[in-house]
Amino acid sequence: MRFDGKRILVTGASRGIGRALALQLAAEGAEVLALARSSEALDDLPEGIERLACDLTDGSARTALIAGLQRQRLDGVINNAGIQIAADFAKGSADAQDIEQELAVNLTAPMHLAAGLLPVLARTPGSFLVNVTSGLALAPKPQAPVYCASKAGLRSFTRALRYQAEDAGLRVQITDCVMALTATQMTDGRGRGKISPNTAAAALLDGAAAGKIEIWVGQMKLLRLIHRLSPALAARILRG
Repeated sequence: MRFDGKRILVTGASRGIGRALALQLAAEGAEVLALARSSEALDDLPEGIERLACDLTDGSARTALIAGLQRQRLDGVINNAGIQIAADFAKGSADAQDIEQELAVNLTAPMHLAAGLLPVLARTPGSFLVNVTSGLALAPKPQAPVYCASKAGLRSFTRALRYQAEDAGLRVQITDCVMALTATQMTDGRGRGKISPNTAAAALLDGAAAGKIEIWVGQMKLLRLIHRLSPALAARILRG
């Protein structure tokens, strides 16, 4: 697959992996629709990248976004936006509003966008949809139970969506990108051995271009092997 001339939506495009994706796709000749919560957050993106503002926690805002995109050609969607909020349920520090916000961005929004935009993608042969998950979809870490649950849910949803698309004969490549720990604002102060956003974005795009239905980035390739051999060992590693 080549991205030249393709019209591609990237969520969470104001910083980190999303920004790197937008820039790399634009450099390859794609028509990029960069989405963030506010258009001001996208002001420093180069000319030629279309800027879209949408609060992904707001169902009405998502519906309006989808309605606008349904009237256009769309060749690809990359559901990259994500947030992680530390919560300790055992100590009573889990906040209901935080839980709703985290699930809305990480899980509900990708589902909603898929529901509304899969028919649009299906109109263009060779189109694709990538959902960005995490190694924490395989086994959780204790500091962020809601984030881990949301990524596990998104991984399962992505596979089920692929099954439905295949059974319906839709020519849309549906991919789960299991992202490695990346040096972004979200992961500041968390973990070791992070890769750069540019490296993360390049791995995702290389995998999508190669037609992969699962993309295991960086150390996630090793985690995949460990999880196959011993799920209990993988769980211990991720628990820390």
